[in-house]
Amino acid sequence: MAEAVSNFWGPVTSNDWCEKNYVHSSYIAEFFNTVSNFPSIVLAFIGLVSALGQRFEKRFSVLHISNIILAIGSMMYHATLRHVQQQGDETPMVWEMLLYFYILYSPDWHYRSTMPTFLFFYGAGFAVIHALMRFGIAFKVHYAVLCLLCIPRMYKYYIYTKDVDAKRLAKWYVATIFLATLCWLSDRVFCAEVSQWRFNPQGHAVWHALMGFNSYFANTFLMFCRAEQLGWNPKVVYALGCLPYVKVQKPKAQ
Repeated sequence: MAEAVSNFWGPVTSNDWCEKNYVHSSYIAEFFNTVSNFPSIVLAFIGLVSALGQRFEKRFSVLHISNIILAIGSMMYHATLRHVQQQGDETPMVWEMLLYFYILYSPDWHYRSTMPTFLFFYGAGFAVIHALMRFGIAFKVHYAVLCLLCIPRMYKYYIYTKDVDAKRLAKWYVATIFLATLCWLSDRVFCAEVSQWRFNPQGHAVWHALMGFNSYFANTFLMFCRAEQLGWNPKVVYALGCLPYVKVQKPKAQ
């Protein structure tokens, strides 16, 4: 939401959100929308440590790193509200979904080299086109389609997994993305009304925080399912009694 105040980054050239700009600092346009990405970084780092420590396949380390990159890109976007930084947020969103698509579908893909090759060129081509052109609703539709393409495989993993704790992860994944989407939509649709309130509930910032947990639950669930496929005897355990992660017991030969 535009504010006529002195700032470091200059005029807004990207999509603007419902948070008032440069209220807390002349260096951060949307303070809450920026700092709300920290949970994503912390949770992705925890997932990365778990994946590396238990020697999961490299795809999961890359997935957690992509979550961190996406959160940093979002921070830069909301801190500056510049078009280039918005592209630096949106392009990694697409790359991340392509990575999820690979992790979900590659175990049963018979032509192993074709999928990563196609996804690589698709991601590179999108990055080039996105750098040259502005997308509005087209980007949102494109991103939604990529998300929807992942749902059938996630559901298949859910119904084939018998572990109660793993199924709970999947339910938390669905719950967080549902609540996050409500917050995102509320922030966009009711911004005019919310801006008149004495207290802004910061729906977009809540979206960021919930999506950080959403990604963590999705990643942890996928790590569990992949460990099952590899015969690593996975189980979901809880750090500090509340944060779930996957612990595996590999056969001695591995």
